[in-house]
Amino acid sequence: MCTGKCSRCVAVTLYPLALISIICNIVLFFPGGDVKYAQDGHITEEVKYMGGLVGGGIMVLLPALYIHLTGTQGCCGNRCGMFLSIVFAAVGVAGALYSFIVAVLGLQSGPLCKVLLIWGTPFKDGDQKYLTDSTWWGVCTEPKDIVQFNIGLFATLLATSGLQLILCAIQMINGLFGCLCGTCGDKGPL
Repeated sequence: MCTGKCSRCVAVTLYPLALISIICNIVLFFPGGDVKYAQDGHITEEVKYMGGLVGGGIMVLLPALYIHLTGTQGCCGNRCGMFLSIVFAAVGVAGALYSFIVAVLGLQSGPLCKVLLIWGTPFKDGDQKYLTDSTWWGVCTEPKDIVQFNIGLFATLLATSGLQLILCAIQMINGLFGCLCGTCGDKGPL
């Protein structure tokens, strides 16, 4: 496969992953679809780090755009373009890694929720049984279904950032081959 075509495939796959990351991070600000929790500051701390918006979103979307431009017309434009795609892919790796770490922290800490009359993170310093044992979820009385909400969205961020990491690493290797071996030529019919 031509290094340019590979670049295009990587970029086209990164677009929806970046969009999913951005959407997940925005939705995390509104547990239960209600604005009042964000207004009152009752949002899980890891949501405020904006791993999905900044890391898995913008820091992956910008490299994806450049990587896509590098792969236009079926093959890479030049060796310098492929070298720069390595640099941009490294930015994507950094963004995806940031999003991945924030998602892991979000799952480890658990949601900020109301326990009886006090707001807190009841799962933060305990073991991670709450992730697999739904009997613990009833501890949080408000917002409604906040544990499922946080687990679902942070797990989605974890999966998308993991895929972004892999794809950006593939582009770094692809860019190295394009930089060292040169562009592929369209040989046409024989």
